[in-house]
Amino acid sequence: MEQINFQQTIERLKDTGFSPIPNTVQVSIPDAKNVLWNGIRYFTRDKARWLPEYDEVVGWLTDNSGRGLLCFGNCGRGKTLICGKILPLVLNHYCRKVINCYDAQQMNANLDDVKQKHIIYVDDIGTESLSVKYGEKRLAFAELADETEKKGKLLIITTNLSIDELREKYGERTIDRLKAITRTVLFSGESLRK
Repeated sequence: MEQINFQQTIERLKDTGFSPIPNTVQVSIPDAKNVLWNGIRYFTRDKARWLPEYDEVVGWLTDNSGRGLLCFGNCGRGKTLICGKILPLVLNHYCRKVINCYDAQQMNANLDDVKQKHIIYVDDIGTESLSVKYGEKRLAFAELADETEKKGKLLIITTNLSIDELREKYGERTIDRLKAITRTVLFSGESLRK
């Protein structure tokens, strides 16, 4: 009996839309700590401070292993600054990648458009309500997490909710997916906005 050549069979089925191996996005930024620090200093000027959690973001920038980034925790610690302003510039400059940026409400209102993108940043996950379009109720973020895992999209997320609060809102299945498709970084401590 002839043995299957998996690679050849996958190639043959490519035109059908069948893709068992997700097309993940690899990130590897040289001198990532200096790059991130320069971005923080650019946007915060004389208020720039290096926080311990930023080292974990540097680890992700150095080698993301094809996974996205979930930054969660306390307000005012730089999650949105890093993920919504600095990372889009860094990934564009070093990797020639475009991060499509949304807040949770925009994701909800334009879910089908958001799901078409391959590199996605969503700010403030957990603040959105159910998406209702033509009477159809959808849990937009759960759908996006599912699509990300299946297609190998790069998902960058910020939230002030804890993992337990995310689990309560989206369910165990979505949290399990997030653990598989992202590197989680906890931002804890006092707000820097004081």
